[in-house]
Amino acid sequence: MANKDCVGVRVFSLNCWGIRYLSKHCSQRYQMIGEMLCKEQHDIVLLQEVWSEKDFLYLKTKLTSTHPHSHYFKSGVIGSGLAIFSKHRIHDTFLYRYSLNGYPYMAHHGDWFGGKAVGMAILNLAGLTANVYVTHLHAEYSREKDSYLSHRVVQAWELQQFIRHTSTGADVVIVGGDLNMHPKDLGCRLLMSYTGLRDSYVETAKFDGCENGMTLIADNLFISKNELIPFEKGIRIDYILFKGSSKTDIYCDFMSTTKGSVPGHALPYSDHEALTAELRLESHIPAQTGSDKTQDTPTEKLAELVDTLTEARTEVKVGLHCAERMRYTAARTGVMGLALLFLELAIAAVPCFALGAEQPFPRISFYLLAALCFAILLTTFLLYIFYTMELKSLQGAEDQMRLAAGSLQEKLRGFSVTQPHSVPQRSPDGEQPCALDPEE
Repeated sequence: MANKDCVGVRVFSLNCWGIRYLSKHCSQRYQMIGEMLCKEQHDIVLLQEVWSEKDFLYLKTKLTSTHPHSHYFKSGVIGSGLAIFSKHRIHDTFLYRYSLNGYPYMAHHGDWFGGKAVGMAILNLAGLTANVYVTHLHAEYSREKDSYLSHRVVQAWELQQFIRHTSTGADVVIVGGDLNMHPKDLGCRLLMSYTGLRDSYVETAKFDGCENGMTLIADNLFISKNELIPFEKGIRIDYILFKGSSKTDIYCDFMSTTKGSVPGHALPYSDHEALTAELRLESHIPAQTGSDKTQDTPTEKLAELVDTLTEARTEVKVGLHCAERMRYTAARTGVMGLALLFLELAIAAVPCFALGAEQPFPRISFYLLAALCFAILLTTFLLYIFYTMELKSLQGAEDQMRLAAGSLQEKLRGFSVTQPHSVPQRSPDGEQPCALDPEE
């Protein structure tokens, strides 16, 4: 396969932590980010948590000469926070909003109001079609008691589906963003194994940045060490991922991260560290066309994918049970509120049936009790609807995973028939084989 062309692409990704009036030194940091992007002149800039459209428009004006093409992905109540700037023309865009994204009553977390999503932009890089994705998944607020794990697993599942189904005609796929997952977390393994994406930090020939590629570090001015427990030095949750195609090979020659405060300034760009990856694209004449990458997957990798998918189904089922329990609690509370309302009406009706009898309770008490009853009924009704929607989304994701598991198991059995001496299926922790019946 003789190389036809070689193209260099510099990709930048940063969670800007741009919550107006809440994030510290927001305006000053955006000014610093704009100046840095003008100076560095990356080919593709992927930003998250640009919650204010005014801040996006500021950057758009600032980067007019260096990044003339841009797009802001709008979603949810306050916006997805996703934005892309590019030297190359953006030919098309699309936004997919995740079906699950936390709970509206957890207002102090705010993820639900942000409308977390994945944005896609199609670019032309020296004749190569590049699908570029920017995303931000639900945050992990507690490592030990993660009540959002099932939501984040479903988001990772939907992300890999979106990438696979929209990138079939692309020569290059680039994904950047804050995944809020450690490299070995379930959602991250699901995304990487299903799509074939490669991690810039793992693949890079040369690295300059924080230890172990960490992007949330204790040395950052805006980070409290309590937030990183039990990881004292920091964690890696921001990524630049990539993959080529049958016509294009892609390599990461260099990757870097910022290291806290910016040289010459007292502040860092954000509470997250910025990532830069220098990618090299090499187009060539494909050896064959129309091949199915999943069919060509070795038996061991296919078995590992079934393991990961089975684990994901387990976590989604845990979320299903939790949602069912919460919906039942909301329904029971609503019934209690309705019973209390009927009791109040019965007491209020006593003077009507007992002539001359006076109402034993002050009228204001009835008004307050009625208001309480109606508040309970309204709240529980809305919660019941929300948990029903959550159940539907979880059930839909679990059904999709079950079908995918069945398809993978058929391919695995096919490998076993055609390759009797292939690597046997592995089972986690020495228990039952990983290739479970898809109906289980």
